Parts: sequence; C-alpha cells; structure tokens
Amino acid sequence: MTQTTRGTAAQRSEARAAAAAPDASGQFSHRQIVTIIVGLMVAMFLAALDQTVVSTAIRTIADDLQGYDLQAWATTAFLITSTITTPLYGKLSDIYGRRPFYLFAIAVFVVGSLACSFAASMYQLAAFRAVQGIGAGGLMSLALAIIGDIVPPRERSKYQGYFMAVFGTSSVLGPVIGGFLAGQDSVLGLTGWRWIFLINVPLGLLAFAVVVRVLHLPHTRRDHRIDWPGALALVTFLVPLLIVAEQGRIWGWGSPAALACYLIGALGFVLFITAERAYRDEALLPLRMFRNRTFAIAGIGSVVMGAGMFGGILLLPQYLQIVHGSSATVAGLQMIPMVAGIMTGAVSSGIAISRTGRYKIFPLVGIVFMVVALVSLSFVVEADTSIWVLFPFMVLLGLGLGFNFQPVILAVQNSVSPTEMGVATSSVTFFRQMGGTLGVAVFLSLLFSRLPVDIAEAFRSAGLGGAAESIDVEGALSDTTSISSAPPAAVQAFKVGFSDSIDLVFLIAAGVVAIGFFVLLFLPQLELSNKSGIQARQAAEGTAGAPDGDDAGEQATQAAGAAAPTSTAPPTGRPGGAGTA
Repeated sequence: MTQTTRGTAAQRSEARAAAAAPDASGQFSHRQIVTIIVGLMVAMFLAALDQTVVSTAIRTIADDLQGYDLQAWATTAFLITSTITTPLYGKLSDIYGRRPFYLFAIAVFVVGSLACSFAASMYQLAAFRAVQGIGAGGLMSLALAIIGDIVPPRERSKYQGYFMAVFGTSSVLGPVIGGFLAGQDSVLGLTGWRWIFLINVPLGLLAFAVVVRVLHLPHTRRDHRIDWPGALALVTFLVPLLIVAEQGRIWGWGSPAALACYLIGALGFVLFITAERAYRDEALLPLRMFRNRTFAIAGIGSVVMGAGMFGGILLLPQYLQIVHGSSATVAGLQMIPMVAGIMTGAVSSGIAISRTGRYKIFPLVGIVFMVVALVSLSFVVEADTSIWVLFPFMVLLGLGLGFNFQPVILAVQNSVSPTEMGVATSSVTFFRQMGGTLGVAVFLSLLFSRLPVDIAEAFRSAGLGGAAESIDVEGALSDTTSISSAPPAAVQAFKVGFSDSIDLVFLIAAGVVAIGFFVLLFLPQLELSNKSGIQARQAAEGTAGAPDGDDAGEQATQAAGAAAPTSTAPPTGRPGGAGTA
C-alpha cells in the first residue's frame, strides 16, 4: 500500500514536471508560458515593491530605532548588494541553469525580509537590508532571462509587457502601503513599520512554491572556471562608487572619504579589466561582448537613459510633496497617470513589435516623448501650478518610459549567442541600475546646490530679506511638516524657490535623456528570431553534435552564429533568440 502511494505520488510529481516542461522541440505552449510568468511576476513584484515601500517609511523607522543619522545606510546597503549581485546571477545561471539561482534569490530575499522585521537597531536593519539586496539582485534580471529562454524574440515583448504592469503597479502601491503601515502604532502586537518587511514573507513563499512547481527548463551544464577574481574586483570597483553616490552629497564630493572611494574604485576597475582579460570567455563579463555592436550601444544607452529616467522620476514626487504638500502616500497615488503611461507604452510597443518585428523605433520615439515631457514640466512647474496641469505630461513621460524599458533588452537578447543570454540580460539591467544611481546622486546634488540660491532670491522678491536662513532646507526635504510652522509668506517663498530649482533640474534631465537618442540611433535593427532561447540552444548543440563540457558551449556558440539569417531571409534560428535554461 505504501509503495503504491509512493508510486502514485512520484507519478503525479513527474506529470506536473512534464506539464511544465517544453515539448521535444523545446517549445512551450501559451498556457505554460503564462503559468511560468505568473510565478516570475510574484517574485519580481517583491523586489520592485520593496524599493518604494521602504523609502516612504524610512524616517518613521529611523525614529523608532533611534538612528536618524544612519537612515540612508538602510537604502545604501540594499542598493550595493542588489547591484553587485546582478551580473553574478546572470553568469552563474548561464553555466548552471536559471531555476536553482532564481529559487535561491527568492529564499534569500524572504530570509532578509524576515530578519528586517525584527531589527533592533539601524545597524541591524542595514545589515539585513544587505541580505535582502543579495536576493533582489537576481529577481529582476533572471526573470527577464527566463522569458528569453521560453519565448521567441518575435513574441517576447508581449509577455514582457506584463512585467511592466507589475513594475508600474508596485511603484504606486509602494508609497501607499509604506505610508499606511508606518502610520500604525501596532498591528498584531508589532510596530506598524515592521509589517512592511513581514508582508514579503508570505508573498515570497507563494512565489517560491509556484516557481518550484512550474519552472522546469532543460539545461546542459557547462563546466567552466568561475571568475572569482573578477567578481571580487567588481565588488572592489562598485561598492566605493555606490557608497559615494549615496553619501557624497552629505560628505562633500571632494572630502577625504569621497576621494578614498574614488581611488579604491579606480583600483577595482583596473583589477576587474585585468581579471576579465585573463579569463577571456569564462570571464564574469567577457570583454569580447563589447565588440557586439548591439550589446555595446545598449550598454551605453542604458547608463545614459538610466540616469535621465530615474533622475527625472525622482523629481516629481519631491515636487508633489514639497510644493503641493502631499504626503508620500498621496504623492504615490498622484503618480498614477505616469504609471498608466508606462503600462500603455509597454503593452502597445510589445504588441507592435510582435506584429512588425521592428523594435528600434520605439526607444527613439520614447526618448522624444520623455524630452518633450521634461522640457514642458520645466516650464509649467510653478509654486501654484494645478496638479491637473501636470497629468498630461506625466502620461507622456510614462509613455516614453514604457517604450524604452523592454525593446533595448529584447535587442540585446536577440543579438547574443545561446550560451550568454543570462550575462547579457543582467548586464543591461546592471548598466541601467548604475546609470540610475549616478543620475539620482547628480540630480539631488544639483538640486541641493541650487536651492539655497533660488530660495534666497524668492525671499528677496517677496520682501522677506534674510528670513530664508530661518528655514532648514535639508530638513524640509526630509520632512515636509517642518516648514508648516513658518509664516504663510515664508512658506510660499520657499515653494517658489523650490519650484525654480526643480525647473532647472528637469531641463538638465531632458538634456541627459536627449543624449540617449543619439546613442540609440546607432542601435542595429536585426531580424527577430522565431525560436526561443531553449530552441536555439538545442538547435546549436544538435548541429555541433551535442558534445559535453567546455567544447559543447563553444561549439554551440559557433553553430548558433552559423545559423544566423541574412537581413532578407525569413526568421530562423538566429542566435539572438537563444539562451540557456
């Protein structure tokens, strides 16, 4: 009886695995793809939500843990570990398969979230946020790589639109949830803000269970050396730069601490290049990939667009909270028009790309939309501008963002060999994160350097003389209630000065985004393959005789390259659609 029960259970397990696996040709059904994507979206929702939900509540958390001066490190720690692990996940998943690393990322994120909910000091919270970041680094990039494995490039953008919907929804829900929970004195015996991290636990367990059940991708392990020297050098390069990007405004960009970070980062960069040259094809980020025109252009464009996009997105909530007096929760809701634009742009561009096979036009049109929106905002944003006036420009900015997110990643995935889907996808995500971090640092620094001048000018124009010195600008940006006790005339003058400063930053953000247009103008328009990453890899291995070990990966790459179609031929097994499981 026991053996029968065990046999039945084993048969059910095999049946579930078979139902979630591709057919003999490596093709997944639409139902299988949607089932897998649901699991990926739940996990990615965790990472996207966590970036916004904590920022809303961080001041409340710092006050409760008596660590106001250390609050920035809770964000910095998460940023550092999530950024530096992104390329590691991509490379290791190319070698050993996506599934184990995606499950590892979810598990680490859940453990970090649980630990954060019981943090007793800001030092502990920063350490646990770093653990969270280790998991978060794989949730986004591996999700996009997995889509590349199971969906052909020609159809991929339609499914990627779902992920943009998740991203947009989380950006609205984050401040709302964070503001609500942070305002609760106690929920089931725990301080309200602790539930910001605890809610990740059941969602993470759900995502883990779904991925375990539905994600079964064929993979041929390729035995390669692990580029640990390159990974260590990358950490040495990135950590100081990310720290100074987050803390430089407080320290001073020319302070001894900042200069030490620059020096260590430069040394890490030299060591990283040296390690990548030594490991060649086995490198964490093979330098030969930059000879791929699509990869090189997309990498540069992602840095530039990341800086412009995230720098511009940051400014709108700041304006809504400072000038309109919106709480973080209300400001999140007021950003819905931009989120609607993002979702519309992502979904519509995905459908159009699937029908036409043309992807280059969308990021270019998207940049035009973004530049027009940012320039317009720099002219219409004033101290007394109605929120309704801003909505059309928010929608236009969102459309531009939606047109930009997925086509660039699709172009890179479509241009690389079957064995490098993970490292290529994670690299684009990594470049965009780095650009966003640098953009936020630069724009905030510019904003803070202009504010004293513009506020002083606004006070002089209002006939208030030196009263500007009585308002703590830094404190006002951290806590909008700090200026509420000032006289109405002083408050109005402060808002005028802030609006003048943010107008300039909007204009500079538009200029940075415009540079991206001229970079992506050189992005090649390649033919999109009708084969998924798994299908292209199987075809390449079959052509090469499916050998084992290192020769398998190298010959698969060569075979995939030989199978690339010409620009006039119908789509076949182009390496651009290829990837590993």
